[in-house]
Amino acid sequence: MGRAGKITRRVFLGVGAVAAGAVAFGYYKYKKPYANPLEAAAAEGDAVFNPYVVIAEDGTVTIIAPRAEMGQGVQTTLAALVAEEMDLTLDQVSVVHGPASAAYYNEAMLVEGGPFPVFDEGWMAEMTRSTMRIMSKFLALQVTGGSSATVDAFVKMREAGAAARIMLVEAAAAEWGVAADGLVTADGQVTDPASGQSLGYGPLAQAAVALAPPADVPLRPRADWKLLGQSQPRVDLREKVTGAPIFGIDVELPDMLHGTVKMSPRFWAGAASVDDSAALAVPGVRAVVPIETTTGRGFGIIADNTWAAFQGAEALDVTWEDAAYPADTEGQRAALDAAFAADPSFSLGGSGDAEAALGAAAEVIEAEYEVPYLAHATMEPMNATAQITDGKLEIWTGTQAPGIVQMACAGLLGIESEDVTVYTTRLGGGFGRRGEVDFPLYAAALARETGGRPIKVTWTREEDTRHDTYRPMAKARYRGALGEDGTLAAMEVRVASPSILKSVMARTFPSLSAGGPEKIVLEGAFDQPVTVPDSAYHAHLADLDIPVGFWRSVGNSFNGFFHESFLDEAARAAGKDPLDFRLAMMGDPAHAPARAVLERVADMSGWGGPAVPGRGRGIAHTLSFGTWVAQVVEVEMQDEAVKIDRVWCAADCGLVLDPQNVQAQMMSGIVFGLSQALGQEITFVDGEVEQGNFYDFDAMRMHQCPEIEVALLETAPKMGGAGEPGTPPAPAALANAIFDATGLRIRRMPLSHEIDFV
Repeated sequence: MGRAGKITRRVFLGVGAVAAGAVAFGYYKYKKPYANPLEAAAAEGDAVFNPYVVIAEDGTVTIIAPRAEMGQGVQTTLAALVAEEMDLTLDQVSVVHGPASAAYYNEAMLVEGGPFPVFDEGWMAEMTRSTMRIMSKFLALQVTGGSSATVDAFVKMREAGAAARIMLVEAAAAEWGVAADGLVTADGQVTDPASGQSLGYGPLAQAAVALAPPADVPLRPRADWKLLGQSQPRVDLREKVTGAPIFGIDVELPDMLHGTVKMSPRFWAGAASVDDSAALAVPGVRAVVPIETTTGRGFGIIADNTWAAFQGAEALDVTWEDAAYPADTEGQRAALDAAFAADPSFSLGGSGDAEAALGAAAEVIEAEYEVPYLAHATMEPMNATAQITDGKLEIWTGTQAPGIVQMACAGLLGIESEDVTVYTTRLGGGFGRRGEVDFPLYAAALARETGGRPIKVTWTREEDTRHDTYRPMAKARYRGALGEDGTLAAMEVRVASPSILKSVMARTFPSLSAGGPEKIVLEGAFDQPVTVPDSAYHAHLADLDIPVGFWRSVGNSFNGFFHESFLDEAARAAGKDPLDFRLAMMGDPAHAPARAVLERVADMSGWGGPAVPGRGRGIAHTLSFGTWVAQVVEVEMQDEAVKIDRVWCAADCGLVLDPQNVQAQMMSGIVFGLSQALGQEITFVDGEVEQGNFYDFDAMRMHQCPEIEVALLETAPKMGGAGEPGTPPAPAALANAIFDATGLRIRRMPLSHEIDFV
């Protein structure tokens, strides 16, 4: 049975229903743009061209970035998309995050959300993408995630800049009484070469914005780009270097109170008893407030300063109810094993008949892999500042989802979404964590109790670590059989994991249910560019009621480790070089980018050279978020401990808009991936998270960081993302390198369970 035959009837009917609903809703409604949110808030003299471009009376050009800046440099690239088409340099513009608005919905994040590999261009895959495109318009989610920001903005923000430039040129032509097609633009000015006259965009803006936007907006060909395709200095560089107050935790408002939270350490459990007398006796503490939302139960402390709030939380005496889930890590691991014992929750992809092929095989390779829960551990702990005035809420926070914050807070307070204003600050790390709504919800809840005064609610590091929405614990069971040609002839993959979507929906959209197969559980396995004649990919959902969420690279973060570790084991069993083994299964023309990055990283690293005692190399490749990434990790054994010496990375995201930025994101993803391998895990005792701070949930330190070399290719037919794809191959490449150096095959993360690191 081919791939199409493996897609369940439920998926097909769901896709069809969405398409039918879009038709019923009306094609006109789908094509009609959302209202421009900037017009109502424009200052006098501002010329608002579209949701992305505003020119002030003094000529200041402001570009609206619809996605959150959390260190990935996205606002620089988004600004460059507009500036390129407007003939501006980046030092001529200011960049601000847009307001919460459906106009900034993220289409690209959902388009590849169907159960198909990115390289599958079959009719069902394409129909699903078209349907998801329609769905994205109606859902109108303004979210930064899925490594989708530049993919989503690539056309729409360039068109916004081009349209503004055309209107400015037409205004100049009308002013001078000449033909518009004879005028040129450069550095924010329109010039008539025939007369030598020039006008800046500022004096032309009011006349230009009064014109009808052009129906046809031609975009500049790549050959004419001045900014795109080249590395640009970050637009927020000066603010970061000078320590400007740009993060949520920096917000200061007049007459501001401060607060923190002490939520139940056993998720969803309430307080059996509470004594707040010691907390209220702390100097500066004003009140202890119960909190109960869809994201958690506990208490908020209102105080004159943050330290008093922290001390009050520490003094609060609460006895908590028991947890409803298995109380310790071993019990949770057992729940995953129990999930394996049940029929699969769903299956995706695959071909042929893996079960029959494996049953008939003379020898079957088997392996079980495991990863723990992981926290996001952002450098800036969760925080939000809220103020309620005249029944309306204003909230200042670093969020990846301002529209969802607006909706959730309005629901909590019983007001309309239009009465919630979200000011999105820079984020001191996100990685998916700041797509959640718990921290703004708790701030809104405390703002109800302050009599109209603003309150900044800051979490302690311990509260943050112990109340995360974790990368889920997961296990995988792989079985494979080798063919006569030394490649995998059959492979069966089973992955047991809690459902991320079910968890997210329950706390964010509690009135809705997450229906259908959850691609996340199998992404990084079923959608990889390898041909196995008989293959099957099964998901076994485990009902562990511990909050899990989107963690950098999501399902790819664990399936990349599982899948690429098993391919390495299979290659060794076949007596093949791990690189050659992979390449032999990538003969499909659609797999060409995978071959290209693997061959490139092999050249970079000198793969295949003579073995050196005490040293080892491992290779891995993962396709995620439309970007094909191959990595080689080299390790050295020092007194029976592992030192990670070098990492080579070749990545193909189809089109590179800012080379240094993409390279930096790949390096960041590699460090993120290696950090989990070195010792990160979240464990439970008595229903509570054990870890609390960086001393027991640490990241890779500077002395441990290897030399990293990144090469960027542009052969892939589709544009991919950059923020997440560097993470998935790194742990597998490291584990494979350790095996190469020592003969020790480690199948459980963190790898530090079985070997020490320098």
